[in-house]
Amino acid sequence: MKVLFTHSYFLKFDQKQWKQRKPYPPLATIQAASNLTEEGHECELFDTNFASDAKEVLPYLDRNPEVLVIYDDGFNYLTKMCLTNMREAAFEMIAMAKNRNIPVYVSSSDSTDHYEKYLEKGADAVILGEADETLKSLLEQKVTLREVPGIAYKSHDKIEQTPKRSILKDLDQLPLPAWDLVDISPYKDAWSIHGYFSINIATTRGCPFKCNWCAKPIYGNRYNSRSPEHVVREIQLIQSLFDFDHIWFCDDIFGLKPQWVQEFNTQLKSAQIQLNYKIQSRADLLVKDDTVKCLAESGCAEVWIGAESGSQKILDAMDKGTTIEQIQESTGLMRKYGIKACFFLQFGYLTEDWEDIQKTIAMLDQLKPDDIGVSVSYPLPGTGFYERVRNELAEKTNWTDSDELLLMYEGTYSAKFYKKLHRFIHKYFRSKQSLGRLKNGQLTFLGRWIYYKLSSLLFYVQMNRLRKVS
Repeated sequence: MKVLFTHSYFLKFDQKQWKQRKPYPPLATIQAASNLTEEGHECELFDTNFASDAKEVLPYLDRNPEVLVIYDDGFNYLTKMCLTNMREAAFEMIAMAKNRNIPVYVSSSDSTDHYEKYLEKGADAVILGEADETLKSLLEQKVTLREVPGIAYKSHDKIEQTPKRSILKDLDQLPLPAWDLVDISPYKDAWSIHGYFSINIATTRGCPFKCNWCAKPIYGNRYNSRSPEHVVREIQLIQSLFDFDHIWFCDDIFGLKPQWVQEFNTQLKSAQIQLNYKIQSRADLLVKDDTVKCLAESGCAEVWIGAESGSQKILDAMDKGTTIEQIQESTGLMRKYGIKACFFLQFGYLTEDWEDIQKTIAMLDQLKPDDIGVSVSYPLPGTGFYERVRNELAEKTNWTDSDELLLMYEGTYSAKFYKKLHRFIHKYFRSKQSLGRLKNGQLTFLGRWIYYKLSSLLFYVQMNRLRKVS
């Protein structure tokens, strides 16, 4: 069949991400396209990352594809946020395809959580969870929807769900992603302001840990890994297609098993490949000296860990499974081997009070991470956290874009307080970084330090005023 693939993440609809200019191709989308190409289907890609309007899909629809597949990149954490700007764009594309009598199948975190909304807008089927085998089944000519496991569909105005499909355990059986479908030029252009070009690769699917705020609608609470050899083959494929300087290994948890990290390092050396890459991991996985050393040897330059909070009380409330001591120890080991230690922080979780917030600020002062990402707690369907606060949620249950940062339930303080707290933490952190550079004799950071210091003071005053009236 002639299949048109697209996805529903439009960078220009998320101004924070657009200004950062660090876009990545839709990895899961081109993986699915490769999977269908191997089955003999003809696949084309409309990449929405640089599109200004959903209507830009029209020329692709005018080429008369036999099916439109809206397949979001489940490896990109931004798609897991289920932003309403992107949902509305998906609805527009569904409508345009249905006006041409083109069947539409959808696979995304948001459509898995809210399949009824997508079916009401005209989607013929929503794939629930992992989509590789399900999508192949949907394209079989003589199969009816009710015979395809792992979907939701509409029959006589009634929404039906078929039985769950077994998960894919042997990821090496999948073909390498269809990187040839991607127009890499706009990605390179966007990254040029940073002085390097980064691409994305996934080595695993899923996460076995049970943080009670973390949504996993596609791959769930499991962990399946590609072999190091299979990953190295993909790196070699990409090297044959275009130049790049850096890799973001976009797994939820990279290198869960120490022996995998060691074998990956061995395979890279055997293939004479030198890398510069960043990963996401956990503090408790980075407290072994030989593991961190092996990561550094293989080219890991930056690790983002879900530090979340400087308060053990909050980590325990989240079912995080890590300790403040592990955050300290892992940060020290990363520093020892020259790896940048970066923290994801989360504010506004249930029971968090001013003392807990101060502990998180103190953790930043003590450990001095190389970078931070700050958010407020965001309840998504399928999580224990969501179930605890769902009765407090009004009509609005999703952010419009990634910078909205709206606390959508009854927290300790007001939603406006957490917005100011987010701004304060960033400015405070940058002021401390700039001061450190000044003390090291880098006088060019004087202007930055003054700006960030004054900005942080302003946001602190505004935040404190809101705290006192909450």
